[in-house]
Amino acid sequence: RARRGRAAASAALSARPAGPGGRGPGSGAPIASPQAGMAAEDEAELSLLECRVCFEPYGPDGQRRPLNLPCGHVLCRGCVGALAGAERQRLECPFCRRLCGPAETSDCRPLLQLLELLGPAGGLASALGRSGGGAAAAPAGLGLRLCLGGWGSLVNPTGVAACPGSGRLAVAHDGKKRIHVFGPSGFCLGRFGERGPASNDIKYPLDVAVTPDGHVVVTDGGDCSVKAFDFDGRGVLAVREGFCLPWGLDATPESEVMVTDSEAGALYRLAADFQRGELKKCQMIRSRLVSPRAVAVCRASGAVVVIEHLKALGPSKGSTRVKIFSAEMDLIGQMDSFGLNLVFPSRIYATAVAFDKEGRVIVTDVCSQAVICLGKPEEFPIFNPLISHGLSYPVGLTYTADNSLVVLDSGDHSVKVYSST
Repeated sequence: RARRGRAAASAALSARPAGPGGRGPGSGAPIASPQAGMAAEDEAELSLLECRVCFEPYGPDGQRRPLNLPCGHVLCRGCVGALAGAERQRLECPFCRRLCGPAETSDCRPLLQLLELLGPAGGLASALGRSGGGAAAAPAGLGLRLCLGGWGSLVNPTGVAACPGSGRLAVAHDGKKRIHVFGPSGFCLGRFGERGPASNDIKYPLDVAVTPDGHVVVTDGGDCSVKAFDFDGRGVLAVREGFCLPWGLDATPESEVMVTDSEAGALYRLAADFQRGELKKCQMIRSRLVSPRAVAVCRASGAVVVIEHLKALGPSKGSTRVKIFSAEMDLIGQMDSFGLNLVFPSRIYATAVAFDKEGRVIVTDVCSQAVICLGKPEEFPIFNPLISHGLSYPVGLTYTADNSLVVLDSGDHSVKVYSST
């Protein structure tokens, strides 16, 4: 079992972008001031329908037609021609620096389908309104307030959680000390959880949660366990029995912990006296899930949302499914990648999930490098993008007590904090 856990965890970590390409200062201090971050957001107020080079809206024809580069980034035809130069032989992607030829580009069909849907007088808002989500708009005006970490400070981060009381952020990553704690202002407060043979050492952290009573809970794929620590890094509890591959975590207002078991296809509720280091119960509350990963609990209603990773058939890379349960664990809504494509013509692969303070389901999407609001359980799904630029590979999501949105970006090994502007 431990070998299976190590193999699965290693595969998950190695699948994420790594290396010094996202290199930052490595000090744990903020790498962008609030003023600079918000100014950058104001200057680059892009939408999904704008070229990220010239900031002009895409169009169905001519120089504004959206083209795919072989690396997956999208530019308008005019920018592709400008980057290729007069010789039109080779061009360098302005985002990832991969070289290609103009002949290697192709039409971006999802964007062209969206432009056709909107029509000449349409806009993104009108498309969202037609999707059934016009009655409940998602929060708008999010601006980047802090950007923390960077390569060296964080290495292949996999999970992020906020302490409801203190505002501290706990990040699970693959560094020497596996848990990195940031203060509300963004400065490093401490690191703990070294890799080693001891029972409370962390081998391969997959996710992290913080309970309202101030304990950090980690799923460890290395020995298939759930481990709890205080904020000083002292191990208080380790639960190993019963799990095949514990993965996703979230804490309830009662300081219980929801845990997904990806290999067993189950969801557990774990209750413990963390002060005394005593496990009270570890109860399976849902079975027959398909590779469940991320999980979130609504603080207001007690609803639970789970992201399943569906197995691929043929050459496809697979898809994801978002399932919403009531507080009594009755299924009240679900939607997979194919169904979401019917709401919005772009492939969605969800990696992290959270509830905002209004009880709306928020997910990260690594295909569009975005954070998307899917609405409340009773109106699920709508489609409202909250953050559509500035992310590389978003894999973690949480909200702080002051309703700041925290996104963990494994692409550049950073934590990005967004607040209403």
